[in-house]
Amino acid sequence: MIGITKAYCTRVGGGPFPTEQDNETGEKLRKEGQEFGSTTGRPRRCGWIDLPQLRYTILLNGVTELCMTKIDVLNIFSEISAATRYRYGGGEHANLPFDLCHVPVEPVLKHYKGWNSSLEHAKTFDELPEEARAFLLDLENYLGIPFLMISTGPEREKLIVRDL
Repeated sequence: MIGITKAYCTRVGGGPFPTEQDNETGEKLRKEGQEFGSTTGRPRRCGWIDLPQLRYTILLNGVTELCMTKIDVLNIFSEISAATRYRYGGGEHANLPFDLCHVPVEPVLKHYKGWNSSLEHAKTFDELPEEARAFLLDLENYLGIPFLMISTGPEREKLIVRDL
């Protein structure tokens, strides 16, 4: 079962979004990722990838491999972050609270060095910049499943398929 995730998170409309970057970083993600509604043009809310939430989705759906899209959107960042835990109820937790809409949640972020370069010429996993590979391998380790495919751009030929 292959699951698909962006390299960062987006949300349309209101509601909880623990990793939302309601700041310059979120604006950069929005512009670089062209995160605007296709019909309304409404800007999407943007934030860092939320690993506990993704891990929960993987468990619920029986996902065994992942495809990451839009990793090229992160090309412009000197530092990239990912939520690995949450702070709420006086402690740190690996899971979201069941009543997320009513509990203030603060993400615990892990920071990664960005690659600040185009992924345009990468045709294999090994051709990705060292920092991008380190980011992906760390996410695989956290999630417990591999990235079978990595999309480095919107064109069909920009899909890296790993031989696992």
